[in-house]
Amino acid sequence: MYRICLVEDEININNLIKSYLQKEGYDVVSFYNGTTALNYNEKTDLWILDIMLSDDVSGYDIIKKIRSNDSNTPVIFTSARDKEIDKIIGLELGSDDYITKPYSPKELVLRVNNIIKRVYSNKNELIDYENYKIDLLKRIVKKGDKEIELTTLEFDLLVLLLKNQNKSFSRDEILKMVWGDDYFGNDRVVDDLVRRLRKKMPNIRIKTIYGFGYRLV
Repeated sequence: MYRICLVEDEININNLIKSYLQKEGYDVVSFYNGTTALNYNEKTDLWILDIMLSDDVSGYDIIKKIRSNDSNTPVIFTSARDKEIDKIIGLELGSDDYITKPYSPKELVLRVNNIIKRVYSNKNELIDYENYKIDLLKRIVKKGDKEIELTTLEFDLLVLLLKNQNKSFSRDEILKMVWGDDYFGNDRVVDDLVRRLRKKMPNIRIKTIYGFGYRLV
């Protein structure tokens, strides 16, 4: 699951865009001011930055901070000002796209999808983890030359954890993301699935968070 950081100080717009992105399957972290966003240091796959914010920190300040540590994470600027100079500054600072308010949430989601596909489609086909090679397209796990047979659910759980390493998931969250919203069984099936995955992949470091869920470290 890709994580998107959304920096937008208009609460209604922020909540609306967040809901659209979540429906597309993204993990969305919302910020309502620039200061909070500036201090965020977790792994992010894409930023959506409003240029003009209500505090003293602008979208330009945030992208400068991002680019000082990372030149690859894509950034989309949003602004109520349709001025050529703003677009030029954004591009010079390393933004990937610029969209003028008011805009359609569907258009923004489409642009996000296109950027995510362009930037990450090739990078995330293969994952190396603890002597395991995971091919996401072929849904194959190998250790050396030996293929490890995983069920559909075991593989889906593995991918969820690998793409969100060091992030904690509750049992309910895993149920929704692996089994889907229509599953109404007991959340203890998550424990059984983790147990089976650990047995087949002994080197995998899935940490149990007692009374909550699991995290891959």
